[in-house]
Amino acid sequence: MNELADLSYALDTFYFLICGVLVMWMAAGFAMLEAGLVRSKNTAEILTKNIALFAIACTMYLLVGYYIMYSSSAGGFLPNLGFLIGTENSADAVLAGGDDAPYYSMRSDFFFQVVFVATAMSIVSGAVAERMKLWAFLAFAVVMTAFIYPVSGYWTWGGGWLSEVGYSDYAGSGIVHMAGAAAALAGVLVLGPRKGKYGKDGSIHAIPGANMPLATLGTFILWMGWFGFNGGSELKMSDIGSANNVAQVFVNTNAAAAGGVIAALILAKLWFRKADLTMALNGALAGLVAITADPLSPSALGAAIIGAVGGLIVVAAIVTLDKLKLDDPVGAISVHGVVGIWGVLAVPLNNGDASFGAQLIGIVGIFGWVFIASLVVWLVLKAVMGIRVSEEEEYEGVDIAECGLEAYPEFSVKK
Repeated sequence: MNELADLSYALDTFYFLICGVLVMWMAAGFAMLEAGLVRSKNTAEILTKNIALFAIACTMYLLVGYYIMYSSSAGGFLPNLGFLIGTENSADAVLAGGDDAPYYSMRSDFFFQVVFVATAMSIVSGAVAERMKLWAFLAFAVVMTAFIYPVSGYWTWGGGWLSEVGYSDYAGSGIVHMAGAAAALAGVLVLGPRKGKYGKDGSIHAIPGANMPLATLGTFILWMGWFGFNGGSELKMSDIGSANNVAQVFVNTNAAAAGGVIAALILAKLWFRKADLTMALNGALAGLVAITADPLSPSALGAAIIGAVGGLIVVAAIVTLDKLKLDDPVGAISVHGVVGIWGVLAVPLNNGDASFGAQLIGIVGIFGWVFIASLVVWLVLKAVMGIRVSEEEEYEGVDIAECGLEAYPEFSVKK
């Protein structure tokens, strides 16, 4: 019996860690996607933001975020404040067995959770690209990953009041993706659009990205990493039921992404008369975001339909936000925010334990908290240090102004 418990613990810990590595790889996906969708003169800065925000997220969640999210009383509203991630499970606790026995290492739990925090913060970087000061963004990342995200994370996955209400979000359509989009929306509202994006007559001027192969590579990396994102959220696989669940989650995740691509591509062809690659890429991500709230309950065909609806929604959302003059260079608010809401609302369609009422309360609670808290932080940063680069720096590109180098120096015209 002890040997079986020992083996199960080791297997589940290993599975959790590998899924965490897959989610960490999504950081590369976000970096490549965003680097492909911005102009070449802003590429080095967006890459700097992505690697720096990952490091900040890992450090701040280690210091305070994990404690806030998982060390507070059940059903509460205000989290406990504290530091570091606590002690590891003892061998006696594991081998004792029973329902309360831990089935994976606490360190593996921390590792899996910390890469989720970095994912939420990565959503923000693309939406505010090409005109935000690097150090203002990194200052926001400190607050977002140390406090804003962990508080709503405590309300849900940490056993707080939203968990008691019955809010259901298997891998984080709302908890991670919508939260990141809410922070991004607040930043975009304070920051304003890029120069030249919108004309005084209400016209909208497209600003194409510099590298579509890179953006496509980033999307495939994110698609791959999402298997860890959703699959790891089963938390274990050392028994038959859990192993079957993991397989179902993988199949549904893949089906939803495929459905999102097909639906977005068809709608783009009908609407714009062109097979728009950027819409297809965002369609894949929309399908993935949509299924993340519950990748276990639907059938594979049901998952494909949920993803397809997400793909349709994201195309409409991107066009609508542009008409509202909300400048989001990569479509992050549409993909992760609007479609994240759809994913949360789709849960009761297949999961009898979820209710639309609880899901709506969760949407309002998470979005409201993250948006308002982020808006306050953005406004404070604007007053203290400024958050937008100068017009000249924006025109020349933020690579030189912020990083002192260019991603593509051979393309520059030297005087």
